[in-house]
Amino acid sequence: MSNEIRVVITGVAGKMGKETAKAVLNGAPGLRLVGAVDPREAGVDLGEIIGVPGCEVKVSEHLGEVFASTKADVLVDFTNPQAVLHNAKTALENGTAPVIGTTGLDVVGIAELEKLAARSDKAVLIVPNFALGAVLMMDFARRAARYFKNVEIIEMHHDQKIDAPSGTAIKTAQMIQQQRESMRQGHPDEYEKLTGARGGEWEGIRIHSVRLPGWLLTRR
Repeated sequence: MSNEIRVVITGVAGKMGKETAKAVLNGAPGLRLVGAVDPREAGVDLGEIIGVPGCEVKVSEHLGEVFASTKADVLVDFTNPQAVLHNAKTALENGTAPVIGTTGLDVVGIAELEKLAARSDKAVLIVPNFALGAVLMMDFARRAARYFKNVEIIEMHHDQKIDAPSGTAIKTAQMIQQQRESMRQGHPDEYEKLTGARGGEWEGIRIHSVRLPGWLLTRR
């Protein structure tokens, strides 16, 4: 169908990549999966990885090769902080709009993507968290900051997560900051006996990252 949105997924062998591929292949309205990229599973039939037989999509190693053989409209990226900027730039250079679910982009990288997006006339969507509950939590935190100026963020993930703090925690801090000016919290003479004991700081908001191997199991 001519009005279908043609989708490519990078990091397709990861947890979020697999779930996104399943969603598209299982009949997400108006979407068609035309490419999948992940060096870990290059050459493998995508159906074997995600348990959807007959999908007729092979996993590629290089994103550029996929763009050369498809007319993709959207790239969904679930890779890592080292690859995400390159992937997003490659997408824009090929006239494809990136949807970025990977955390780790810094302000310099985001500014670069903004310039490329303006030149290519394509949108870039950066999504710190795809869970509806997390999106609502961030919005509730922003609203609450109108009335509660003092806040610290504690975020928890499994111990295999490679970045800290999480993109969700950073975005939450940014949204809180929309409602309050930068401020120093706590005692003015406070000091750390151990470096990092008070967590990271963003515009006066302390962010603490907990990483434990069994956390995903114990929270359910």
